[in-house]
Amino acid sequence: MAQNIAGKVVVSTGASSGIGEATAPLLASRGAKVVLGARRKDKLAQIVEDITKAGGEAVSQTLDVTVQADNDAIVDLAKDTYGRLDAIFLNAGLMPNSPLSALKTNEWHQMVDVNVKGVLNGIAAVLPTFIEQKSGHVVATSSVAGLKAYPGGAVYGGTKWFVRDFMEVLRMESAGEGTNIRTATIYPAAISTELLDAISDEDTAEGAQALYDQYGIAPERVADVVAYALDLPADTTVNEFTIGPAGQSW
Repeated sequence: MAQNIAGKVVVSTGASSGIGEATAPLLASRGAKVVLGARRKDKLAQIVEDITKAGGEAVSQTLDVTVQADNDAIVDLAKDTYGRLDAIFLNAGLMPNSPLSALKTNEWHQMVDVNVKGVLNGIAAVLPTFIEQKSGHVVATSSVAGLKAYPGGAVYGGTKWFVRDFMEVLRMESAGEGTNIRTATIYPAAISTELLDAISDEDTAEGAQALYDQYGIAPERVADVVAYALDLPADTTVNEFTIGPAGQSW
């Protein structure tokens, strides 16, 4: 495949680590022009350098997905640099899970700000362009916690259920309005990334680490799914992908 990826301009949030870091060089190797955003400028610069050395095309910009102006700016960067925008990968996310009884309210709001408002801000930034050109592809990272409930994941799961519903309505409305905006929502299970680093509740962190130590698979597995979604012909949408370790009974 890859004939449909070549030449596409793709913005990616949460691009400095994990799934985002794995996806960027894969898309670039298949001919996409990637525009990377995250908070860690040095990490982004290194990823761009590696892609460029390998013969790919990439640029980056610091991005806080909770700030609308940052989202608008990275869309402008894509259009100013490459003259167009074809897709966005909404991948930034936080998972500081804990029991509700721990009352980690700051972390609750943090998850809503990044996992929900970050998606809204990204969509608000790209939608005018996608509507105007009557094409565009939105890929978003949800979670298996967006498909079923898990103790300790009430708020995280809630934010990921939001992504599920939001993306499905975006798909339906776009089809109805004739704007041809396609969607792909990805539901990863145990993928070995930095996601666990944000868990401050000790018991929750210990349990999650044991699970991921036993089952975790490489983020490149998810990158393959993102590439598959973006490589589909323009008349086809696969709107949901659930992916995880073969041995994990998520």
